[in-house]
Amino acid sequence: MRALSQWLILVGILRLSAVWFGFFDIWALRKAVFSKSSMTEIHGRTFGVWTLLTCTLCFACAFNLENRELYWVTFASFVYALGHFVTEFLIYKTMALSNLATVSIFAGTANIT
Repeated sequence: MRALSQWLILVGILRLSAVWFGFFDIWALRKAVFSKSSMTEIHGRTFGVWTLLTCTLCFACAFNLENRELYWVTFASFVYALGHFVTEFLIYKTMALSNLATVSIFAGTANIT
C-alpha cells in the first residue's frame, strides 16, 4: 500500500503541472497533449479544473488508502482519464500517438496497480 500511496503522490504532483499549463500556458498544453487540435483559453481552463479535481483525488486517496469509497472514486478517475484520451486519439483525432502513449503510462499504470 505504501507504493500505491507514493505513486498517487507522484501522479498528483505531475498533474499539477498540467493544471498550470491549462490556466497559464495553453500552448504548451496543446503541444504536450492535444497536438492535432486547436485550443482556446476556455478549453485550457476547463482542462485545468478537471485535472485539478483528479489531482485532489490523488492526494486525498494517497493519505487515506483505507477509505474504500475514496479509493474507488480515485480509481474511476484514472479509468475516465484513460477513456477520455483514448477517444480523443481514436475518435476525434486530436492527439498524436506519442502524446497518447505518454498520458497512458500514468492512467494505464494506475489502473493495474
